[in-house]
Amino acid sequence: MLERNHARFVALMTLGAAASLGCGSSGDLFHDSGSASGSGGGTIATSSGAVSPTTSSSSSSTSGMGGMASSSSATSSATTTSSSSGMGGAASSSSATSSAVTSSSSSGAGGGPACMPEGPFNGQPVAAPANTWTWVDVPQAKCRDGSATGFGVRINPNSTKLFIYLEGGGACFNGISCTANPGSYAAANFNNWKGGGGTAGVFDTANAQNPIAGWNAVYIPYCTGDAHTGNATGVDVPGGFSPKNQSFVGYANVGYDLQRIIPTFPNMTEVLLTGVSAGGFGAAYNYDRVARDFCPTPVVLIDDSGPTMSDTYMTPCLQTRWRTLWGLANTLPADCPQCTGPNGGGLVNYVSYLAAKYPTGRLSLISSMQDGTITQFFGFGLNNCAQIDGFAPAMSGAMYTMGLNELRNMYANQSPPWGSYFINGTQHTWIGANNTFYNTTVQNVPLPKWFGDMVNGGPIANVGP
Repeated sequence: MLERNHARFVALMTLGAAASLGCGSSGDLFHDSGSASGSGGGTIATSSGAVSPTTSSSSSSTSGMGGMASSSSATSSATTTSSSSGMGGAASSSSATSSAVTSSSSSGAGGGPACMPEGPFNGQPVAAPANTWTWVDVPQAKCRDGSATGFGVRINPNSTKLFIYLEGGGACFNGISCTANPGSYAAANFNNWKGGGGTAGVFDTANAQNPIAGWNAVYIPYCTGDAHTGNATGVDVPGGFSPKNQSFVGYANVGYDLQRIIPTFPNMTEVLLTGVSAGGFGAAYNYDRVARDFCPTPVVLIDDSGPTMSDTYMTPCLQTRWRTLWGLANTLPADCPQCTGPNGGGLVNYVSYLAAKYPTGRLSLISSMQDGTITQFFGFGLNNCAQIDGFAPAMSGAMYTMGLNELRNMYANQSPPWGSYFINGTQHTWIGANNTFYNTTVQNVPLPKWFGDMVNGGPIANVGP
C-alpha cells in the first residue's frame, strides 16, 4: 500500500518536473497544467513598445545576496549612485560610477518608500539576437544539486517594457516532495523548453489577445526546490527518500540574475514580475527586492497559483520546515518582523506588508478555488504536520476555498486592494498555456482582459466567486 501511494504521489508531481525540465508548458506539484476549468474566451489588443533596451545607461546598485549586510563600490567612465538596504532587507551601503548616469531617489517603484536600489548592478549586459530566445549562463547561480544554471532572455529592441517570469516545478522539503522537483537546469533544458513552453500562454508573441506579446521577456528557470525564496547550502532534507547536501538558493539566484538583467534593460518604463505555482510564490516573495532595484520604474505583480495563506491553512509547522531548510531568515525583509511569528507562522503577513509598502503598486493573484496541486502541498501541514515525512492526505477543496477567501478578504483587502482572478475548479496554473490563458472567462471577464488591465493601468479588479 505504501509503495502504491508513493507511486501515485510521485506520478502527480512528475507532471511538473517534466515541464520544468523543458518538456513544454506549465505543470508541477507547485505547477501542473491541464485543461481549463473555465470556459469561453475574449480578446484584448496586443501592445508593443518603442525604445530599444540599450546599454547606454547603467541601472543603480545592488548586492548583499540573500539578505546579508553589504557595502560596495565600483568605478568606470561616468556616474551612477545609489545605496542602502541589502538583499532581503538587511542594511547595505554602496556607491558606483559607471558608463552612464542612473539616479536612485524619489518614490519607490509602484509607489511607496524612497528609491534605494542595491548596488552596483555591474554585470555585463546581455547581447542577443532580437526577438529570439537566448540562454545566459550565470556561473554564480546554482541548482540544489550544486550545478550551475542561468536564465533565458528574449529581447525586443522596440519595446520599453519587460516581464520577468519565474518558473514553477514543485518544492523540496521531504523525501516525497523532492523526488520530482528538478535538481538541475542548464542550456539543454532551456533549449527543449523554448520551442514549446517558450511560445505558449503569455510567451505567445503572435496571439492578438496577449497583452504582453511585444514586451521584452526574461525566463528564470527553477531547480532550487525552495520556490525561489531560499539562501541555504549544505542542507540535509529529513524524511524517507530524502536528498542530502542540498543548495536551496533560489532567492540568491534571482540576485545574481538581476546583476545581468538590470544592465540589459536600463530604460524600461514598466516591469511585470510574474510566475506560476512555485514561481508564483517566488514572484510575490521577490517583489519587494525587484520593485526596489528597478525603482523608480513601476513594477506590477501577477502571482499565478502561489497563494500565501494564513496559519490556519498554511500551518506554522509546515512554514517552520520551509524556514529551516530554505534559510528564510536570510531572505525575508528586515522591515517585516510580523512575517515571522513566534510559532513559526506569519508568512501571510507579507501580503499586507507589500500592500502597505507599495500603496500605489499593482499587486494581484490568480488561483483556482480548489487548486488540486496546492491542496496536496498544504496537506503536509494538516494535523500539526503529523504526516510531513509520509503520505499526507490533501487538504479538502472546501478548506482551500475558505483559505483563499480569507486571503482575499482579510489580508489582500488593503487600500487599494490586491487584484484577484479566482476560478472554480481544481486546475493548477493559468498563464503558461494557450488553452488556460486564452480560453478562460469568469463573470464575463476573459482572463487576458483582466491581465491586460493589470499591466496597462486599468482597474485593479477582483473577479470570481
